Amino acid sequence: MRLLIQRVRRASVSVNGACIGSIDHGLLVFVGVGLNDTHEDVTYLASKLLKLRIFEDNQGRTNRSLAEVSGSVLVVSQFTLYGDFRKGNRPRFTAAALPEVGERLYHEFLKALRELGTDPESGRFGADMQVELLNEGPMTLWIESEGR
Repeated sequence: MRLLIQRVRRASVSVNGACIGSIDHGLLVFVGVGLNDTHEDVTYLASKLLKLRIFEDNQGRTNRSLAEVSGSVLVVSQFTLYGDFRKGNRPRFTAAALPEVGERLYHEFLKALRELGTDPESGRFGADMQVELLNEGPMTLWIESEGR
């Protein structure tokens, strides 16, 4: 499972011109589910995400977690995080989970975040979504559960 995390001042996701999720200060998280991902990957990354110390403290150091800055989370599914360009110029997505597995684990990820005390906003799995954001920093990070 892969997360592409962006620290944002604000972010929103829309489907067919209608906003379905938005946050102010916090994290925009794109979630990709791989072929071999399980519930353990979900719980590991949900816990890891909420503990990341990527917000600035009073001395300007990235030393505070999402909860410490009263931040929000917007989660958007993105199977293209498993795009592979090693052969040719068109991405292959053979390492991405099948849609039904990806959707199940995406919803498990949202549930795990709720169980850990945050109430994430979210996109719609499988939909054509438009994402708007104001990246803060910029700060963009990548974490994955493989090899933990």
